[in-house]
This record gives sequence, structure tokens and C-alpha cells, in this order.
Amino acid sequence: MPWAGAARARWPSARPWHIGLILALACACVAASNPRERPRPGDIVFQTSESPQSRAIQAATHSPYSHMGLVLYRAGRPYVLEAVAQVRLTPLTEWVRRGRDGRYVVKRLKDSGYLSGQTNVERLERAALKFRGRPYDPYFEWSDERIYCSELVWKAYRRGLGLRIGEPVDLSTFDLSSDLVQQKLRERFGDRVPLQEPVISPAAIFNSPLLKSVP
Repeated sequence: MPWAGAARARWPSARPWHIGLILALACACVAASNPRERPRPGDIVFQTSESPQSRAIQAATHSPYSHMGLVLYRAGRPYVLEAVAQVRLTPLTEWVRRGRDGRYVVKRLKDSGYLSGQTNVERLERAALKFRGRPYDPYFEWSDERIYCSELVWKAYRRGLGLRIGEPVDLSTFDLSSDLVQQKLRERFGDRVPLQEPVISPAAIFNSPLLKSVP
């Protein structure tokens, strides 16, 4: 079969860009065969925020995740209920773009039975949407007058489904030693830092044994 030998002889002369094109197409095929799973109602999304306080939250909690929200659907489209200037619904695509490098992580209840029926989904949504329009809480107080991002998700699950996704701890429990964290505390509280105030962090919810990661 002389043609086979000729084909082998010609292969080394293939141009580098031919090989690059082949590899690129192969990678594209792999990516297309493994699309990201569509978030479900009740999923919890985490990202690294670009807000001024983000690095302080990361330092205090030893976690890269400084912002989070709850996935809800409207007219078949995924939104994120989040606490920013106020509690609001943000299209998921817009929410993702605001995070660092457009990266985010999705977490879901391990026990799928909790949200398998529409009744429980609606209970969770009702509990969450009661906070819609509330102002953001820069002081991390454990009240309903103002709400921060992880408090919003925690209270929605607690009041809607009776679940404790992570445990609130006193502010003093966090790592407050860095200069950045100390600076933010002084800006917010002056000399009266409420060290006994219960706080639920994105890291505590992220690490909850009730949740699993979604690819």
C-alpha cells in the first residue's frame, strides 16, 4: 500500500496552524458535550465581588466568595435575588458579569426532595421575596430592617423550608486581625465594634453539609 507510506511521509510537513486548528476544534467539541447545568429554583450562587469591601470579607472568612444570591425564575428565565443597594432580582447573566472574571459557583441542596415539588419552591420564594426592596445592611445586623447577601439566603431557607444552611456566629469569631479588616471595622463602627453580633457569612453557607456543588 504505497499510498499509506506517502501519507506518513507528508504528515511531518503539516503546518503548525493546521495542528492548532485541529486541537481547537477538539477542545470545542469537548466543551460542547459538557455544557454547564442550568440552575434550578432555589440554587445558591457564589462569586467574588468587585465591591470595595470584598477583600475584607475574604480576609475575615478565609474564603474567595464575598457575594451570593438565590436563584429564582421569572417567565422561564433565571434571576438572582440578591442584596446590593437593596434586595432585588437581577438576571443571572448580568449577575455573573458583575463578578470577578465572570466566574461563579452553584450550590444545591443534597436532599432533592425539599424542592422536588412546586409547593416547597413557592414557600421558599415567598419567604425570600418578603425581603425584596429592603435596603442593604452594611453593619451586618441580625434584623430584618436591612439585609446583607448571605443573611437574605439564610433567612429565606430558614423561614421558607425550616432549614439552617450554615450557622450564624459572633462577629468576634472571624479573623479580624488584618489591617484591611480593621480599617473597614473602624469605618463602619468607630470604636464600638459589635463583636457579639451574630453574623452568617457566605463561607458558612458555602461549606454547609446540606449543600452540594453543581457542575
